[in-house]
Amino acid sequence: MASLQNPSGSARATQKAPRPGSITFGLIGFLFLLELTSGILQGYYIPLIPTLIKHLHIQTAEYNWFEAAQLLLSAIVVPFLAKLGDMFGHKRILLISTVLTGLATWALPFAGGFWPYLIAFALQGFYVVWLPLEVALIFDRGRRSGRSASQTRRAAGFLVVALELGAIIGDLAGGNLIDVFGGNVTLTLMIPAIAVTLVFFAILFGVPESQPLPGRSLDAPGFVLLTLGLLLITGGLAFLRIVGPGELWVYALMAAGVLVFIPWTLFELKQKDPAVDIRVFRQPNMWPIQITAGLVGISLLGAQTPLATFAGADPKSGAGLGLSSGGITVVVGVYLISLIIGAVLFPVLANRTSPRIALIVATFFVAAGYLDFLLLHSTELETLANMIVAGLGSGALVGALPSTAAAAAPRGQTGVATALTNTTKTIGGSFASSTFAIVLASSAVQFLGHSTPTLSGYLAVFAICGCGALVAALLLFLVPKLAFADSLIDDEAQLIETTPSA
Repeated sequence: MASLQNPSGSARATQKAPRPGSITFGLIGFLFLLELTSGILQGYYIPLIPTLIKHLHIQTAEYNWFEAAQLLLSAIVVPFLAKLGDMFGHKRILLISTVLTGLATWALPFAGGFWPYLIAFALQGFYVVWLPLEVALIFDRGRRSGRSASQTRRAAGFLVVALELGAIIGDLAGGNLIDVFGGNVTLTLMIPAIAVTLVFFAILFGVPESQPLPGRSLDAPGFVLLTLGLLLITGGLAFLRIVGPGELWVYALMAAGVLVFIPWTLFELKQKDPAVDIRVFRQPNMWPIQITAGLVGISLLGAQTPLATFAGADPKSGAGLGLSSGGITVVVGVYLISLIIGAVLFPVLANRTSPRIALIVATFFVAAGYLDFLLLHSTELETLANMIVAGLGSGALVGALPSTAAAAAPRGQTGVATALTNTTKTIGGSFASSTFAIVLASSAVQFLGHSTPTLSGYLAVFAICGCGALVAALLLFLVPKLAFADSLIDDEAQLIETTPSA
């Protein structure tokens, strides 16, 4: 990025803002490939779960530990890596996280037991930091254009399209390649590892570095306390899902995690360069965004398994649509397509109205989609209609939340701001997964020799999802009306104007 002061002595005459869109255009193609790979990682292993259970010689319930470990690690490392990106350059940390993800993904084909696979699968969770770092990098590159907020919203929408396309590709590839390779698990698991390796070189040679602020310091004690609090909360939620609601020590873990944030907040307020600037995060254009991420994470990350089981359950049990595997795939596919459409439409709506209004509309869509289940749940068509409405809102919010957090953060804190939307979303999803497992289990009845959730259990799950999104929509009304809009003159451009001639 050019120097703020023109060496010829006429900064105003010669320093021009780049054409709108020209700054981020070179980034999008390569970052699209990275998010495509992220989606592949998220979708590839799901159809392989039954095969992996047999391959690893484990019980079905033990597979839950793999997902729990990955969520736990991602919640902890994402804020730390994002801070390093703010300090040393977002591309540099993006490359490091890609290397770590690649090494873990290459280890999976050769993991022959529970513990090796658990460790490798957990470490693969470093890919979760990709989207926050990408958004921060794009926003940093767009600052000099005066349109960084709108450019970032548009770019984030395309990245979400890549993410969802990758999830579809991964799901189809994982389910079919195991047959192509004749049931060879090792060869099948090498495919995503190859994808991560190739995308590393795409980022290395195709993505320019951001410009970090000099003189930054790492608040190690602050990150230690933050990590401890997140570890206790997310760990407690993971154990709650696995061991059940009857163990009091699980609740003690979560309570201890919440209490850790009291001394952490007091400590951060005293720091010159804190791990997380509490003063920024308590502003009205920031804290509703972070809470919305957690509340929307309830449905975005927690409702997918209940929806799949509801679609496949036998209606004779009192709840479900009785769809075949192909029918469930159709429902999931339509939902993913609606996510893509929502991601593309959000920046259009934000430009025609305002980012705040677009966020509120998207969140109401999520609420309406899940609350509709309380009345409309008897046919596949009704379920598809509900999922399309919820998917449009969810797809918009996946890219909108990190991009609006970046727009609300001061320079040098965009990485942490975007990363914390991911962390709060993960915590919301972990809470939902644990809660929904308990709700469905407590409502279950015996049907044909199996324990099957009742309709009341599923409706409770959908009600929690809808009410969480409804609360988020109401909180967003507290955001200032002009928040997240493009500034007429951005920070750096104003410095150019006010810098005296040499």
